[in-house]
Amino acid sequence: MLFSKLFCPTFKENPKDASIVSHSLMLKAGLIRQTASGIYAWLPLGLKVLRKVEHIIHLEMEQAGALNVLMPTIQSADIWRESGRYDAYGPEMLRLKDRHDREFLYGPTNEEEITKLFRDNVKSYKQFPMNLYQVQWKFRDEIRPRFGVMRGREFLMKDAYSFDLSQEQATISYKKMFSAYLKIFNTMGLQAIPMQADTGPIGGDLSHEFMILANTGESEVFCDSKILTLNTVAQAINYSTDVEDIYSEYTKYYSATDEKHDVLDSRYVENVDSIVSMRGIEVGHIFYFGNKYSKAMGLSILHNGENINPLMGSYGIGVSRLLGAMIEASHDEKGIIWHKSVAPYLVMLNSLGNDEEVIKIAQHIYSFLQSNNIEVLYNDTLDGAGAKLNTADLLGFPYQINLGSKSLALGVVEVKNRKSGEVIKVAKDNLQELLNIIVL
Repeated sequence: MLFSKLFCPTFKENPKDASIVSHSLMLKAGLIRQTASGIYAWLPLGLKVLRKVEHIIHLEMEQAGALNVLMPTIQSADIWRESGRYDAYGPEMLRLKDRHDREFLYGPTNEEEITKLFRDNVKSYKQFPMNLYQVQWKFRDEIRPRFGVMRGREFLMKDAYSFDLSQEQATISYKKMFSAYLKIFNTMGLQAIPMQADTGPIGGDLSHEFMILANTGESEVFCDSKILTLNTVAQAINYSTDVEDIYSEYTKYYSATDEKHDVLDSRYVENVDSIVSMRGIEVGHIFYFGNKYSKAMGLSILHNGENINPLMGSYGIGVSRLLGAMIEASHDEKGIIWHKSVAPYLVMLNSLGNDEEVIKIAQHIYSFLQSNNIEVLYNDTLDGAGAKLNTADLLGFPYQINLGSKSLALGVVEVKNRKSGEVIKVAKDNLQELLNIIVL
């Protein structure tokens, strides 16, 4: 992609209405633009990251055996009355009527919709267990939207729902999602700590929030420092054999959000000297709530001669929120530092100066990288060298290739690792070495 052809309106100054780093950098780097309070348009670079995050989630959910569906954003008020949540949910729910005066709502979550879908279409116990998931836009009318995409009113969410006929199988389903979430965040270069959490308006009696530790986190969290050293999901997970060990390895250590913090917990008492208190950003939340919705909404299955209300769990990841959390966790004073797995482009190619030889070699490198399926953004504008380098640091792609008349006079181009700052000089004709540095 040529930078001159990209829609990427950047700012030099920090936006006045941004109070945290991620919000400021997403605006400065041209990832998003606000259209109304708590509502954002996603521009090309921001949307590329969003889609890469989605792709990682889809791959792991499929590995875990979940099936992708897509439910409507507009839901009937009737099914929420069935569950008893329509009046109880509160002013965060956006309610509306159609031309026939029928009541609807813009879905803040989908427990009712998925229960109805399952109730109307699954009739045999042989179809259990089942996990259905989607990636969908949702709306919650926050009283004070703030922090950019971290707490907006409209947001993209992955939500999954498990259905089981026994407590044992329901627990396995929960542990599969627990493990899948660790793998998803690990793939994105994030360390998300599972914390015992309050179930909130969704309800239930088992819940974990996945928290990224950051000074700007809204929540205070408590955990055993030993949990910070765990990395048991770096490789592929066998969802038939590994989930019990992964779940046990993490939950044997104390970790809890402020709402669930309990100094009487035996894990806390026995390891009090290693317990640390920090701030955290919630990026995922999983719940087990049994037959709360299936019973209320008349979902039952005949099994072993009796009608059973299936046991359910709900599993959410804030997809759009994740972008803000990633930036909070990985940035410096110059800009964003993206992980390879989610970066809009792997390489920013800068031709420094308007020397014909510089431009000729830059175009040659650009074509070479594209032919090797490397995502590269070539800054072909007439901006000065300083402006191009500043833009490259702001956008935060993993690698920068910089070439100017001085370096070419020495027969080299410079490859900069955005995260470490390391600069490697590569012979301008040795494009294979250039490729190896980027790929490896």
